[in-house]
Formats: sequence, structure tokens, C-alpha cells
Amino acid sequence: MVIHKKTRLTPLQREDVYRKYHRERIRVCDLARAYHVTPPTIYKIIHRGRMNDFTIHRSINKRFRCLKYGLKRLAKIEREIEERLKRQARRYNKDYPGQMLHGDTKRLPLLESDKAAENREYLFVAIDDFSRELFAAILPNKTQHSAARFLEQVIEECPYTIEVYYTDNGKEYKGNPQHHAFMKMCAENAIEQGFTRIKRPRTNGKAERVIRTIMDMWHNKLQFSSSAHRKIELIRFVNYYNCVKIHKGIEELTPHEKLIQYFFPEKV
Repeated sequence: MVIHKKTRLTPLQREDVYRKYHRERIRVCDLARAYHVTPPTIYKIIHRGRMNDFTIHRSINKRFRCLKYGLKRLAKIEREIEERLKRQARRYNKDYPGQMLHGDTKRLPLLESDKAAENREYLFVAIDDFSRELFAAILPNKTQHSAARFLEQVIEECPYTIEVYYTDNGKEYKGNPQHHAFMKMCAENAIEQGFTRIKRPRTNGKAERVIRTIMDMWHNKLQFSSSAHRKIELIRFVNYYNCVKIHKGIEELTPHEKLIQYFFPEKV
């Protein structure tokens, strides 16, 4: 039977509504509340019941009676399920700390005290694929020298060896290996570089996602009196992210708990 897509009551329920209204003198508002429908629907059932009509009428909307529409709708649902399963299948974690760090850069908004003509500051981030440990810094520009300066900070703070540093193809990360400051820093520390496919930023999804998290949970929720204040608050947020915030991708652990579990399994 092709029925209206929003039908709530079966023929037996409609007959029961008609009987309760006439024989038991139950009010329309009480019937509507009991059967989870609107009063106009109860009045319509009572009106048709006087003609002994308790059937469910076919939908007058041809679109919902069309088999072609139903197949299209089913195909859309199947595509959504397929895409969700693909996303789940693509999720991965590296096998040990430092096997790959994802890096990215974000231009930060001007502060309220800044003038429109002033240069923007840039947020540099790096996140360990295995433990989700976050490294971040705010630098004055988006150049190869700033990228190299940030990498030097990451190497100093990181307690494990970094094997691969994965970034997009921006000029701050890629250039002439003989003269490019960031590439020279990688070579000097035996760090292999990995790059996303051209115009495919989603292939660096972990770095993209952590930047969105930083902006949502930190930058958009605080007011900064100065650039120095913003840098101090970033340090506090990084500590919160690494030591307090749990991550579903690493079994509901914090990044530091994940590292402790790896290096000192007997203490966990």
C-alpha cells in the first residue's frame, strides 16, 4: 500500500479513536495527546468515521508516490553509508612516536588593538600521528625561516626522534634544498619530508583538524590584550591539549598518557 509518508495511525487505531470519541466521550485534545497527533487529525478521523471510512488515504503528493523518487532516496542513503564507512576505513594511526609529524600553518586574525595595516601573525602547528602530542607557536610571518625556527623548537621540545615531517606544498616548507632554510633544517636532523598531493589539503587532515580545534577551543573563546598575551595563552592551551583533553582516536587517552603507555607499559 502506498500511503502518506507522515501517516501515524493505522486503520485499527483510527477506528479506536472514533469509538472513544463517540462512546467514551473522550475529548479531542486528550485523544490527540494520547495518539501523538494534532487535533485537526483527530477531527479528520472523526469526520471520515461517520462515513465508516477508516482507511489510510493515498498520498496526494505525486513525488512521494513515485518509485523513481524512492529509488533516488535509497541511492542517496546508500552513498552516505558508503562515504561514512570509507572515512572510517581511512582512519589510521602510526605505530610509534615520531614516525610522522603533521605540520601546518594558519594566519591568525588581527587583535582588537591592532590596526588593519599591521602584519598578521601566523600559527605554526605540528602533531604527532601516533600520540596526538601537539606543538604550536606564533611567529611573525609565514616564511621558510619562520618554519625552520618552529621546527627547531619542535626538535628541542620533542622527547623522541622525528622521522617524517608531513606538510602541504607551501613555500615555507618546500623549495631549493640547497638554500631553503626549512629543508636544510630537516636534512641536518635526518628528518624526511612528506608532502600532500597538490590541491588536496584533506590528505593532511590531522593538522587541518587540530588547527580547527585550536581556533574553536582557544582563539575564538578568549580576548587577548596583546600579542604577548596571546602567545602565553597558546602555551596554556597546548598544555591542556596534551595533558588534559582526551582523544577518541587514541582510545580515550590524553597524548601524554598515550606516550607513557608506549614508553613505560609496566606503569600503566
